[in-house]
Amino acid sequence: MNIFADFEQRIRESVEATLAALEKPSADLARLTVEPPRDPSHGDLATNAAMVLAKPLGLKPRDLAQALAERLRDDPDVETVDVAGPGFVNLRLKNAYWTNHLAALLEAGGDYGKGAPTGRKVNVEYVSANPTGPLHVGHCRGAVVGDAIANLLAYSGHEVVKEYYINDAGAQVEVLARSAYLRYREALGEEIGEIPAGLYPGDYLKAVGVALVIRYQKTLLDMEEGEWLPLVSAYAIDAMMMSIRDDLKALAIKQDVYFSEKTLHAGNGGKIADAIADLRERGFVYQGTLPPPKGQPPEDWEDREQTLLRSTEVGDDMDRPLMKSDGSYTYFAADVAYFADKFARDFDEMVYVLGADHGGYVKRLEAVAKAVSGGKAHLDVVLCQLVKLFRNGEPVRMSKRAGEFVTLKDVVDEVGRDAVRFMMLFRKSDAPLDFDFAKVTEQSKDNPVFYVQYAHARACSIRRQALAEGIDAEAPLDAGALALLTDEGELALIRKLAEYPRLVQGAAAAKEPHRLAFYLYDVASAFHSQYNRGKDEPSLRFVKVDEPIMTSARLALVRAVALVVASGLELVGVEAPDEMR
Repeated sequence: MNIFADFEQRIRESVEATLAALEKPSADLARLTVEPPRDPSHGDLATNAAMVLAKPLGLKPRDLAQALAERLRDDPDVETVDVAGPGFVNLRLKNAYWTNHLAALLEAGGDYGKGAPTGRKVNVEYVSANPTGPLHVGHCRGAVVGDAIANLLAYSGHEVVKEYYINDAGAQVEVLARSAYLRYREALGEEIGEIPAGLYPGDYLKAVGVALVIRYQKTLLDMEEGEWLPLVSAYAIDAMMMSIRDDLKALAIKQDVYFSEKTLHAGNGGKIADAIADLRERGFVYQGTLPPPKGQPPEDWEDREQTLLRSTEVGDDMDRPLMKSDGSYTYFAADVAYFADKFARDFDEMVYVLGADHGGYVKRLEAVAKAVSGGKAHLDVVLCQLVKLFRNGEPVRMSKRAGEFVTLKDVVDEVGRDAVRFMMLFRKSDAPLDFDFAKVTEQSKDNPVFYVQYAHARACSIRRQALAEGIDAEAPLDAGALALLTDEGELALIRKLAEYPRLVQGAAAAKEPHRLAFYLYDVASAFHSQYNRGKDEPSLRFVKVDEPIMTSARLALVRAVALVVASGLELVGVEAPDEMR
């Protein structure tokens, strides 16, 4: 049902026939594309076929374009074919093609745009915040972007697993335990004074301190640090992960797998050691020294012979240390073992959704993927830039260490899940995002989430209006009824709906869910525009009691709008309301 894929195949066949007629050899059609033209006045579809094929064949692009256009004019679904510029071929399709597509859309229903099973298994890892406190709004964007990517990939036909990596083996875990122990002493009545530098000062740990008292009474006070530290650490991590799960639940996010970093280190680093041994056997691990890096040396650089991953052979800027001078493994070694674990779970593709501050990790992670999988698995890193909060025109300050950060739950409680999820996608993830509390709650065209949800609510309202007039909006269409949809606004709306399958597939492949948010806004705009035209011109109204066949055709169009908007909103995790007050 992807009209662009449909016509790409038709154009490929026409190209091959044209080349045969010109006595030219077959050509590589990999760069041939079929897209909507930037200017709708140029037609419905545009292809670059002549532009990319002419030079290798020793032809002039316009000459090849003209020959291709002549052949495409014989297509029964094509109204006109024009050659533009240096050799673009623009096609305008017959109205019947669009109304037939509308009928197919309605028949597909909720499956419209859904891809066939690909057999490809994809792991999408996102959020993965350190379990040292509640999620803040900085984590929110990655959570929404990752969830939407996973939904898009699943809708496109892939088998998708949503994963959270729990960083429960690093130095921050010990800091968390010491911070929680201090709150435990406070809960027992001790005056702890100002929280020492280097510990987490947030009030959210007071509840953990109280819970530790309930569980252990005063027994922890009688233990040596080596005894109470692992007990408090395990309890605090569990408490923080429970809080994080609750925060994600507020965003309607539920990961399938919560992977503990500690499992990589269990048994004296068994999984890490196994991954390193495997890479050593294949020549990717060696003992050597690293030259001093240019500029600021990274924290893990040491001027000594050490265990290194030969990552420069697979695209990295430098070889990476796997062990520290004390014999423990580096954070990077855990990254290697974690990817190896995913590869062992038979994933064909691994998607990492990370904050923009992890931009320097991209090349090394890509190198790990190539080394571990031998190029069999693909790794894709999606970076999310910062979110800036504004309230009443003033920036909202955030500082996790100061304990004054704005939590994800704070934002959801104030403006609602739908507003948060949609607005986190209404800009490309690698661009900074300004989130204005006032803008995302106003009922206007300037508030994208309201505008899109209102389109669905309006479609439901029109169908209720028809029912009140005694018209069944779900009744089977009379033969040929859709052919009555000849108004340019109606056809433009059908064309926009017809973009949905291609849009979903493209957004999934590019890992760019903002494309879907933008598209839904465009669909809403086209629908609202057509509705408003009916206010000024009664003949264009969706419900006309004295014209039952025309009304049934227009109600079918309204139903198609509702289907596509509801489907798209579900993929971005936003409700499609039947009415709005």
